Amino acid sequence: MQQQKPVATQPGTAPADSTPSEVQLCPPPKKLERRRPWHPPRRLPVHWPKELPIDGVLAQRLRQVLADGRRQPHWTTDDAAEDVALSASEAAHGLRLRLDPSSDLPPEGYHLRLDHLGGHLEAASEAGLFYGVATLGQWLRLHAGSDAKTDAEAIEGGSVPGVAIEDWPDFPRRGVMLDISRNKVPRLDTLMDLIDLLADCKINHLQLYIEHTFAYRGHQSVWREASPMTADDIRQIDTYCRQRHIELAANQNSFGHFHRWLIHPEYRPLAECPEGIEHPFSDQREPFSLCPVDDRTFTLLEDLYDQLLPNFTSNLVNVGLDETMDLGRGRSAEACRQRGRGAVYLDYLRRVHGLLAERGRRMMYWGDIVLDHPQLIPRLPGDAIILAWGYEANFPFDAKARQFSASGLEFWLCPGTSTWSSFAGRGDNALLNLANAAVAGQRHGSSGYLITEWGDHGHLQTWPTAYLGFLAGAAMAWNVDCAKDPLGLPVADWLDAYAFRDGPPGLGRVAVDLANAYSKTNAPPPGGPKINGSALFFQLIFAHKPAAERRGLGMTPGHLLATRRYLATALRGLPDDSSLEVRELRWLGDILDLACRLALARFEAGLDAPVSDLPGPLRHQLDDELAQLIQRRHDLWLARHRPGGWALSAEKLERLRRLLVPPS
Repeated sequence: MQQQKPVATQPGTAPADSTPSEVQLCPPPKKLERRRPWHPPRRLPVHWPKELPIDGVLAQRLRQVLADGRRQPHWTTDDAAEDVALSASEAAHGLRLRLDPSSDLPPEGYHLRLDHLGGHLEAASEAGLFYGVATLGQWLRLHAGSDAKTDAEAIEGGSVPGVAIEDWPDFPRRGVMLDISRNKVPRLDTLMDLIDLLADCKINHLQLYIEHTFAYRGHQSVWREASPMTADDIRQIDTYCRQRHIELAANQNSFGHFHRWLIHPEYRPLAECPEGIEHPFSDQREPFSLCPVDDRTFTLLEDLYDQLLPNFTSNLVNVGLDETMDLGRGRSAEACRQRGRGAVYLDYLRRVHGLLAERGRRMMYWGDIVLDHPQLIPRLPGDAIILAWGYEANFPFDAKARQFSASGLEFWLCPGTSTWSSFAGRGDNALLNLANAAVAGQRHGSSGYLITEWGDHGHLQTWPTAYLGFLAGAAMAWNVDCAKDPLGLPVADWLDAYAFRDGPPGLGRVAVDLANAYSKTNAPPPGGPKINGSALFFQLIFAHKPAAERRGLGMTPGHLLATRRYLATALRGLPDDSSLEVRELRWLGDILDLACRLALARFEAGLDAPVSDLPGPLRHQLDDELAQLIQRRHDLWLARHRPGGWALSAEKLERLRRLLVPPS
């Protein structure tokens, strides 16, 4: 997809045309037409399908939706006698839900009508009703101030703009993958809040990416400092997801990205390179991948699967198998020389597939390695799902999807939120990347769309940073038409209405503006190297490297000064408020501004000069500010996450402090 010009280039500005309320629905529905107003009374008659429990999650969700719209339900069912206490006028303005499995509505689709004849919601499945109730709730919130003087006053109600919606998803599986291994493990309440948000936006699949953050019995040395998920945690999350029509799939990387295990002496003998390699996910030389030709590797995996998988009701398991950068560089070198790296990788993949098949599970795996060895594709397990990932705006999703589509194998496309290695995100890149994947996936028959939220280099972005990608991706997965103009989507309005709904107004605009600060630095310049992160982030995290290294190419003092002005303007949109979301957004602006000032100082000192060459007073000032920012980040971390992993993430910034003011 060709990159488009952003709608707004200055923080705080918005498109000239006001956004109609139907577009503010997230996701925007397929078909919508305006109708005469609906006049729901305060005491709203709700005709409930007799097939569904009146005390189930769907009914609870409807109660909450109506409470948000200042209505109280009065329940009737197909078997209920007519309630003589309700007037004929009240009954005419009630809400009727109908579950009809024989309906010709698409799976998970629904038909919602609100007008002068009353409210009507119909679906062929309980999931369809759930999504219809979600849209009803959004519509009522968007029009909470509507209270026209009509005959509804007689029953102490108010008017709601009438609407008829027919809606269904474009992708059968619409998912989010959340990294909980680098290094943030969310608290359960944090996860439950996110699941509610995702369900309201019609996401139906969730994965928690695990390398070492599950409390495996007998492997305490691996997860002891990580505040891991327990079996009970997973079962609670699984139940909560199922009640909201979200499938929680297991996720345990099982080949590369195993360094969190292999650094420990008892597991190092299982490594491909026990002596370690340099890799981008650690500052230290470490063993990275399991050895594919060691039978003990599979004994370990069997143990992990037998402990992890029974906690999930879904039969899907994402085993990773990506970025096996050391394959053939160590203990499997001879096998790779004799048979080829691709053949050794395929044998390993098929053996892992067998372990899962024995346990009644279906394998999912990242597709980067098989794309490097396309001759393997005809020999891949036919029932496994390939996950094709790519995170830049112009990633060639179309070519990758065409290749997998031609093979007949099931595949999902997996764009990202563009938040990792950035602090505040890369907003426009995320929107274009998400759109690129949605268009290609629909064109070539992808059965799933998985939005990935990673935590490379310490997972230092604050929690709300991912909301932009989650909401925009959910909209595109449900309604691919949203991908036609990704930079024109009302993401700031969506953030205010849904992610920040309980906070002060205007936070969405600030979050979007901060997410686009990366583009003001001119690094990398147009046509320059892709860095999968923001240059300002790398200024702080890699301050021990020359400032002129490739991640800073394109920056000039002029661009940095302009970025500081941009940040100051964006932060003026924050209210004087101590709410968690405001503190999180303010921290983003402050850390990015400090990165600008450090980069400016290094330009003045000479790009290749070490940080220690900066003037002493400036170094002490930056160190004092950074110490405060680290403490603030710690407090924000604990507000949403478990304590384990914080020390590893903080070290990414503490290293800069030691460069600014070396220990005496």
